Amino acid sequence: MKPLLNILIVDDHPTMIEGYKSIFSSQYDMNDEIRITSVYNCEFAYKAITSSKVNFDLAIVDMILPPYNSASLFSGEDIAILIQKAQPSCKIMMSTSHTEVYVLYNLIKKISPQGVIVKSDYTSDEFLVAIQEVLNGNIYYSNTAKQSIKEINLEVNYLDSYNRRIISLLAKGIKTKNLPLHLNLSLSAIDKRKAHIRDVFDIQKGTDEDIIREAKNRGLI
Repeated sequence: MKPLLNILIVDDHPTMIEGYKSIFSSQYDMNDEIRITSVYNCEFAYKAITSSKVNFDLAIVDMILPPYNSASLFSGEDIAILIQKAQPSCKIMMSTSHTEVYVLYNLIKKISPQGVIVKSDYTSDEFLVAIQEVLNGNIYYSNTAKQSIKEINLEVNYLDSYNRRIISLLAKGIKTKNLPLHLNLSLSAIDKRKAHIRDVFDIQKGTDEDIIREAKNRGLI
């Protein structure tokens, strides 16, 4: 007999939860093979995770959730971090409607979940594949999430170590005129590199503050 699989679903959309349950029921005996705990906000997620009654094998967590202010839990990201601390053996799959490249990139960078499903990519077949991959110890990102990683990695490759060092120094408050003191580059060479950075960031005639802000938005500093 297979060990009972404990699943936590955290999503404030009841229709999504019912959809997940329906897909699970097509593959598992809901009485003998799987137990699903579903909650709709950060407060009840906190109570389920910190209770000693259940050790979850997999948590499916929506990115946007009603907060639990008294526990400083404001989003699905916060719930994922709580799971990693309270139940480190639990695998995490994040679910999100966001398709923005940097939102997805920063989610993956911050949480490092075993799975990311973008809801616009969602199909029952893909969901089952994702679940199986994650439970088998693999990483699964749906197509939109994978494309985001590719785009960010491509962009980072356009910024060599000198350019990334310039961004880092600017973020620390070093003025452009003083950058040659920290780099083996002339001021004119630094200005050319800053122009290249602005091109990569699609900043037209931007200031140092614009470069820093965009680098932070893109998770590069």
